[in-house]
Amino acid sequence: MSFYRRNLPHWHPDAAHLFATWRLHGSLPRDLFPPVPIKSGKAFAWMDRHLDEARTGPLWLTREEIAQAVIDSMSYAAQKLRYCELAAYVVMANHVHTLVLPLVAPAKLFQSIKGFSARTANGLLGRTGEPFWENESYDHWVRDAAEFGRIVRYIENNPVRAGLVSKPEEYRWSSAYVPAPAP
Repeated sequence: MSFYRRNLPHWHPDAAHLFATWRLHGSLPRDLFPPVPIKSGKAFAWMDRHLDEARTGPLWLTREEIAQAVIDSMSYAAQKLRYCELAAYVVMANHVHTLVLPLVAPAKLFQSIKGFSARTANGLLGRTGEPFWENESYDHWVRDAAEFGRIVRYIENNPVRAGLVSKPEEYRWSSAYVPAPAP
């Protein structure tokens, strides 16, 4: 098991799936943060609700070419680099949820995904020298098969809870997406 700490503790048992969430830099203004510290599970739920409801701040992931760049970076890390097995994902307007089985150190995996997608997105946006993603990601290691299933449903239902689609398979930027049949 590996462990490191930034602002949050990150426990990564060997051969365990990780549920990870990262967000755009500046997507949660400091004045929105709760005034008192709250436990990590409640903090994650608070953050996710505010990110889903956001109508201001950076919403760059709503641009198709940027959302696709994030998915491409996750697919590249999984299929070409063999850094992980990608079990589920969703790209929302200002954050990303993934469920992965890391095959390398998780820090290396997420640095690869976030670094590649940030360079691509900043190029598309004409930005230089500005951070795209927040440095810290939220992660949680999956304890058992039941929790794995709950997390997949949580990730793939995120666009439904946010009111973007009525069914998970309708949301293009998700592992649940099923294209409509051609006419």
